[in-house]
Amino acid sequence: MDVQIIADSACDLSEEDYQTYQIERVSLAVMMDNKHYLDGQTISAKRIYDEMRDGKAPKTSQVSPEDFKTAFTKYAKKNQPCLYLAFSSELSGTYQSATIAAKDVQEDYPEWQLQIIDTKCASFGYGLVVLRAAELAKQQRSLEEITASSKYYADHMEHIFTVDDLEYLYRGGRVSKSAAFVGTLLKIKPLLHMEDGKLIPLEKIRGSKKVFQRMLTIMEERGTDFSNQTIGISHGDALETAEHLAEMIKARFTVKEIKIRMVGSSIGAHSGPGTIALFFSNEKYQ
Repeated sequence: MDVQIIADSACDLSEEDYQTYQIERVSLAVMMDNKHYLDGQTISAKRIYDEMRDGKAPKTSQVSPEDFKTAFTKYAKKNQPCLYLAFSSELSGTYQSATIAAKDVQEDYPEWQLQIIDTKCASFGYGLVVLRAAELAKQQRSLEEITASSKYYADHMEHIFTVDDLEYLYRGGRVSKSAAFVGTLLKIKPLLHMEDGKLIPLEKIRGSKKVFQRMLTIMEERGTDFSNQTIGISHGDALETAEHLAEMIKARFTVKEIKIRMVGSSIGAHSGPGTIALFFSNEKYQ
């Protein structure tokens, strides 16, 4: 029986991705105006960005153990092997919720095979790892093969991104109020990356043009084997900017393909509209 790939909504895949690769999605929650929504299911990222531009500050919460238990039980009953690839445990408690639920389900179905990976990735960097696992599942690879490949790919996934307004990172506790104020005043664009699953400031650059050039320089310094890998770009309702970055990449490097996705509501609620993120592997694609 084919391996079932499970991911949470923080991977920022499109509806077409989920359907094409038959990926099971569990959604993080978004709270706004005292209402509870499911990321990507009962609220769109576009609405979140529009509300944030109007001054609202949506909150998010992890996937509950109960939701994981429901998803896991569906496959445990069929004894279908599963791989759940999780949003970084450094940014969400979703991974912990999954491990709690897995123990409960496996007590009732001890023969059922489930692997859980803390990808230490986020947004479409995480999504690229999920897509690769789903491709291997479609090729009817074993659970062990897919798990090993996914761990390798996740370990070598680079996340380089910038935000349009530091105020949103301040609200999420990522920068101080004074840094947000000064940065906005001076039009400073922060460049950030992921390190062991954590969001880490990398550099401060003045002006959008310079920040995108710097992103490509970092891509050249850290990346490799671009002609054999998929490059990912995600955006906070800024498709034209994402497409411009894609053209810059194509002009500078020979790449296999570039996929662009919108940052979903669970991550976008913290990064804000205008966010641009770049994802690539720093090791040869397997």
